[in-house]
Amino acid sequence: MLDFLSEISVICFASCYLLALLLELSRLIGRYPGRGIAVLAVTVIGLLTQLAYLTLRATGSDGGDELSRLATWMDWSLLTSFGLAVCFLVMYLRRPDTVISFFFLPAILLLIGLAMMLRNQPPFTRSEAFEIWRTVHAIGMAAGSAAVTVGFLSGLMYLFQSRRLKQKRAGSTIRLPDLETLQRLSRGCLLTSLLSVGVGVLAGVVMNLNRWGQVGWTDGGVLFSGALFLWLLIASIVEMLYAPARRGHKVAYLTLASFGFLVLAMFGVLGSPHGEPASKPGPPAVGIHTTMPSGSIVLGEILDQPEVFLR
Repeated sequence: MLDFLSEISVICFASCYLLALLLELSRLIGRYPGRGIAVLAVTVIGLLTQLAYLTLRATGSDGGDELSRLATWMDWSLLTSFGLAVCFLVMYLRRPDTVISFFFLPAILLLIGLAMMLRNQPPFTRSEAFEIWRTVHAIGMAAGSAAVTVGFLSGLMYLFQSRRLKQKRAGSTIRLPDLETLQRLSRGCLLTSLLSVGVGVLAGVVMNLNRWGQVGWTDGGVLFSGALFLWLLIASIVEMLYAPARRGHKVAYLTLASFGFLVLAMFGVLGSPHGEPASKPGPPAVGIHTTMPSGSIVLGEILDQPEVFLR
């Protein structure tokens, strides 16, 4: 299986995105049955092959330099194009009647072309890559946590305002945003938290690959962060594809549950060595050897006693 995946090249997923663009451009000619399904199919194939390609580069299984763990300009261009492709797929599923492909797909292909132009650029060192991905990991998880918290608060306000409306007390001195505004805010926070936590989890995986050469999948912080991302993914899919989940109290309940997963993830991180800085070895002992009648004496870390050297 690994031998088969190792045959995947940039041409494979670039061809898929190009074919999807050509299929979408056929809108200018006329209507063709099954075109939308074909666009979705080739886009999904392109995403899967690109994911496999990036995974092989991240794990060093592509036969390249051991230090090349998504630590080149080529890798980052491909990651950006992958993120755009994911956004395109999600938006296309929601509104297949639009022509967003005319904007997204050319940008994706341009980024892939840029990656090919930068393929000969030397990679960053492992320590440099670790620091960069650690920063991305921290920013992604912090932004995701903030979005989940804002969604939780908007969900609480939605439920509180809905109860006040039922009791006909919404016109009192305590004013809150209307339900439609709170509902839009909850949905926006759900999607934002999914993207941010996804970036944070991915960056954490690459960070550990650059630091240790492996990922501690059984670590509590990793497990709970992955569970948070999985929940956000499921909640976003339900909200997107299940129409009743977009209305009423259901969005608020999804944001409340997301906050619960966030709390569990925080306890998982705090209760494990996840994220702790690596212990750095102390500086080598400075020793001065001098020969005396009684033998060889090592004078280490006593440089502040110069009288020793004068005896």
